[in-house]
Amino acid sequence: MVNIEINGKQIQAQAGETILSALRREGFKVPALCYMEGMEPFGACRLCIVEVEGNSGLVPSCSQPVAEGMKIQTHSPRIIEARKTIIELMLASHCDDCLYCSRNGNCELAKLAEEYGVNKRRFEKTKKVCTVDETSDAIVRDPGKCILCGKCIRVCENVQSVSAIDYILRGSKSVVGCAFNCGLGASACVNCGQCIRVCPTGALSEKSSVDDVIKALSDPNKYVVVQHAPAVSITIAEEFGVAPGQDFCGKMTAAMRKMGFKKVFDTSFSADLTIMEEGSELVERIKHGGKFPMMTSCSPGWIRFVEEFYPDMMDNLSTCKSPQQMLGAVIKTYFAQKNNIDPKNIVSVSIMPCTAKKAEARRPEMGRNSIPDIDYVLTTRELAKLIKTFGLDLNSLEPSDNDIPFGERSTAGKLFGATGGVMEAAVRSAYFLVTGNELENLKLTPVRGLDGIKEAKVKVGDLTVGIAVASGLGNARKLLEEIRAGRKTDLHFIEIMTCPGGCINGGGQPLATDMEAVKARMNALYQIDRKGELRVSHKNEQVAQLYKEFLGAPLGEKSHALLHTHYTKKVPEDMTTS
Repeated sequence: MVNIEINGKQIQAQAGETILSALRREGFKVPALCYMEGMEPFGACRLCIVEVEGNSGLVPSCSQPVAEGMKIQTHSPRIIEARKTIIELMLASHCDDCLYCSRNGNCELAKLAEEYGVNKRRFEKTKKVCTVDETSDAIVRDPGKCILCGKCIRVCENVQSVSAIDYILRGSKSVVGCAFNCGLGASACVNCGQCIRVCPTGALSEKSSVDDVIKALSDPNKYVVVQHAPAVSITIAEEFGVAPGQDFCGKMTAAMRKMGFKKVFDTSFSADLTIMEEGSELVERIKHGGKFPMMTSCSPGWIRFVEEFYPDMMDNLSTCKSPQQMLGAVIKTYFAQKNNIDPKNIVSVSIMPCTAKKAEARRPEMGRNSIPDIDYVLTTRELAKLIKTFGLDLNSLEPSDNDIPFGERSTAGKLFGATGGVMEAAVRSAYFLVTGNELENLKLTPVRGLDGIKEAKVKVGDLTVGIAVASGLGNARKLLEEIRAGRKTDLHFIEIMTCPGGCINGGGQPLATDMEAVKARMNALYQIDRKGELRVSHKNEQVAQLYKEFLGAPLGEKSHALLHTHYTKKVPEDMTTS
């Protein structure tokens, strides 16, 4: 430990840690737009500068280590003026369309401008000639709002190992873009949205469908239904000032009814349906031989990642559609027939914690007869905007139940929202499908928690099944490289979630999420499971009724046609020429 002084206060810091780390631990507020917890310092924004006695220049606290006897000032007049100048220079080359920006009211740059009293222009406005990139099905990129902090680049490369974006061009023309300055839609982007989550301005945002949904709700000729993913109910309240980890499922459902949705369904129902299909597929591969390890297919960013970087492993993927797409398919077939509704008149909306779900819904194989399974996907953030647009106070609403038949769900299906949850739900039901008996201890501790990669051996009857769980595509890559290198005998089933921590930390979740919030969300899902009466997917009576009345049996002809899909190897455009 070393002794340092901050603004006249004596504190102890760990030798080797940065000044910024010590400042934040001790509660000193210092701005930083490019800093990312757990990563090497980048020093792009320079807003974290501090004054160190004996040093003539201002020091970036994110990269400067502490030293014995240091005397540090965080808000001297010199520092305040320097930070204000940096903010003014950023604004001089920044768009002025704040009223129309997706981050209006929630922009970190705008908050700093207010905090440091930037209320007039001192520097000549430099107009950036930038084209808004809308080539992606999920993400909009506006270089005119980019402050070159580099956070999107770092999360894409260091966390997700995708590297779809980087600094391109030179000098004052430098921008964040894709290789050869192409659009995101033509890049290796997997649409995970983690870049949106860390962007401090509106340079990156989801491709919004809020206006389309409002238009559909106002059309008397449309029958508009909605489904909500397991992770949404335990995060939506954060957008209304409630502490993380509160389950607002009933209030959220009530809000959806007041907005005019005819039916409100729980995607946890189709998570149970996914377990029946995926569990049966795993058992089929175990009993009759198949490609191992089998890998889950419910996370669309992960699917795109395999198609892009590991096409040789596409046969390892389960052929099951994601829960979103399964429920979408069932709504426009079984539900439409049972209620005598023309599928063309049904508008199926899904609320997801994920931006990649937007791209998934637009895949050509996700529908029949030119009718998509899902018409519009809204993120958790977009749902909050929709609720506010309709003038609803989420906190004051009386809770309402989801609609049957797609409202009953097990708590196993609810666990899909967290990393390890799909595996835990699958093991519970796979054990029953193989042995005919219920698993005594439903809690599968080795796959719980926020570790990037988790592994375990599970005894299923006479079989010892090797399982692994990874969240974050960087961790997924590590696991896949081991398998490519020859590790193929000890693993049978692998769960991959695109985002670190799973859907609870998805690219469509509330912005400025820290890991404490992610932990609170995860604990909320575990608490729901712990208190639940129905904790296994195979005992969901509504799922059983669906098979009896319509689908037949898991992996049957009809269920395979509606609930399963295929994947496509991604070939770069410059390689398709003859």
